[in-house]
Amino acid sequence: MLPEEDLKIIKKELGREPTLVEQGCFLNLWSEHCSYRSSAPLLKTFTSTGENVIIGPGDDAAIIKFEDGYVLAIGMESHNHPSYVDPYNGSATGVGGIVRDIISMGARPIALMDPLYFGPLDTPKNMFLFEQIIKGIAGYGNCIGVPVVNGETFFDRKYSGNPLVNVVAVGLCREDEVITARSQKAGNKLVLAGSNTGRDGLGGASFASRDLSESAEAEDRPSVQVGDPYTEKLVIEMTLEAMEKGYIKSCKDLGAAGLGGASSELAAKGGLGAHIIADAVPQREPNMNAYEILLAESQERMVFEVAPEDVDAVLALVAKYDLNGAVVGYLTEKPNYTVEFKGEIVADIPIDLLTGGAPTCEKPSVTPIPKIEESKAPETPEDLKTAFLKVLSSYNIASKEWIYRQYDHEVQLRTVVKPGEDSGVLRITDKRGIALSCGCQPRATLLDPYNGGKTAVIENVMNLAVKGAEGLAIVNCLNFGNPDRPEIYWQFKNAVLGLGDQARELSIPVVGGNVSLYNESDELKTAILPTPSIGMIGKVNLETPLPSGFFAKSGDTIFLVGETTADMGGSEYYTCLGAQNAGKVPHVPENTPEIIKAVIEAARSGKLSSAHDLSLGGIAAGLARMCRNSGAKIDLSEIAELKTEELLFSETPARALLATGEPEAVLEILKDVPHKIIGNVGGNSLEVKGKDFEISLSLKEISDAYGSLTRFMMG
Repeated sequence: MLPEEDLKIIKKELGREPTLVEQGCFLNLWSEHCSYRSSAPLLKTFTSTGENVIIGPGDDAAIIKFEDGYVLAIGMESHNHPSYVDPYNGSATGVGGIVRDIISMGARPIALMDPLYFGPLDTPKNMFLFEQIIKGIAGYGNCIGVPVVNGETFFDRKYSGNPLVNVVAVGLCREDEVITARSQKAGNKLVLAGSNTGRDGLGGASFASRDLSESAEAEDRPSVQVGDPYTEKLVIEMTLEAMEKGYIKSCKDLGAAGLGGASSELAAKGGLGAHIIADAVPQREPNMNAYEILLAESQERMVFEVAPEDVDAVLALVAKYDLNGAVVGYLTEKPNYTVEFKGEIVADIPIDLLTGGAPTCEKPSVTPIPKIEESKAPETPEDLKTAFLKVLSSYNIASKEWIYRQYDHEVQLRTVVKPGEDSGVLRITDKRGIALSCGCQPRATLLDPYNGGKTAVIENVMNLAVKGAEGLAIVNCLNFGNPDRPEIYWQFKNAVLGLGDQARELSIPVVGGNVSLYNESDELKTAILPTPSIGMIGKVNLETPLPSGFFAKSGDTIFLVGETTADMGGSEYYTCLGAQNAGKVPHVPENTPEIIKAVIEAARSGKLSSAHDLSLGGIAAGLARMCRNSGAKIDLSEIAELKTEELLFSETPARALLATGEPEAVLEILKDVPHKIIGNVGGNSLEVKGKDFEISLSLKEISDAYGSLTRFMMG
């Protein structure tokens, strides 16, 4: 139950012993998952305002100004612990929850992205988790008709026992249609609509704030929600119609801490209290008590603030969609959260104490002692071609086609660029669209959290830039181990500061997200890699053809933009050679803003036929990935005074490959940033040479290596 220190504070503030129901409310709403008690001081360092930010952090989703009266809703959530215990339902309900966050703002969901992190696929357990999590995302997203347009899938042994399931959702509406979770008026009714309430998901918020044990699957399965995408689709349409008719004054999705969390937070944000009648809640299981009714996290439920005169109309609309609904309480002038059950008051708490009274603090932080092997870089391989193919066939770099072909990425008919490229692109108006990217570099963040946080921003900005898009907003899922361990809190703190500093330098506001801590496995005695995963959206001009992520025209001139440095720490190449703790992480170049601006201008000019950001696997992996339909002849001998492996596999941020049939025009655009012409598109092989090496890979060899994950999963 409640930690002893929390119980002391609560007793002092209440002047009495809390009831069992009150203890449950505090246990969940004061959990790390809901209250951000050890992370709030750090999250306040993010810049979350900007000329396009209408609503920033604190609501169910952020609202970003687009154009022509349109706004975008964007949110990001994790469902990590549930996805280990029950991978299919855990991942499916992760999708369902973030989608309801979008509709609660009055927006129709139009896109999903899924950054996912797994243990290696060399054990039956990891294979089971991988397959079921993908099926859960696909099954839910496809049924509700929201396309998955981008994602990241990353494998490392430290995610064994604790996979990460992060989901980004984006919605669209007119600015005058936006609804918030801020209560409006005392006396208005609280209507619960959607599915009936069961015991599934009970204690989910507190469950997400502790480590996973070996026996987690059996004992924690009741903490995992079970979703129904067909009901979710009805909830989406019912909610949007009720909003369109003007019935909804404020709205909140029932996520963490269920009705207790949603109703208390909605009331408190408007400076009001709430009186809840627990036994008025439609229930699907017999003999549920007030604790269970209030805190269960059953899926597909929304709470609406409705004026008394509109209640019947709302309930009629709920019935029209064959859903369940009931008045479960009302808003009060008195700022207390009161729960009534069978005629008795079972909870009566000052609402600000419940929703905002959790003590916050920065925890002790200590720089980890470097491991001996961190100084040991591998020798230059004798067989460079074999090393090249080994990196390319790594599941972190290989094609994720087996995953995204299970998703419906064209539903709603907005998709312009499908999964498999640097960013997904959706059409919003005839002339404008949005580009979407997500992910981070966990191994770099492990070795250097500050630069890892900065690199996460740059990687996503460059994914947008190669499509001509400039970043509008960032959301994040900050996934870390146990913050009570000083070295873990040090990782967390420095990654947050790096992410925030880089976002600030590029003037991209951080508008929302969540923190997922305690991602550790008692079973395997491991903590996850520090994983500050982000989602980013940008505006793109659709009047100019977008560059392909693959070589498209024979004879095109190929440019390398940006500088390549020798630092290899955290690289996929070092990991493939068993030296994942070796070396220093490359820093973000000082001229990064200028590089980004130049790449965006080149992509928007209409002069590029192809463009691709360089990240995992460096130049070698980037070139091979672009050789889907055509080969290339590349000369890297004039790039830098580097070792062969550094030249090929360094993952220095802020670099891109551009291909054009009009090199003079592109040279003019790139004149103020580092760039080199490195070759031409054409032929049936990738020929790469440097001062003292030459490699030749046929398109079939590249295809076979790049298809390693799909081939493995197909048996």
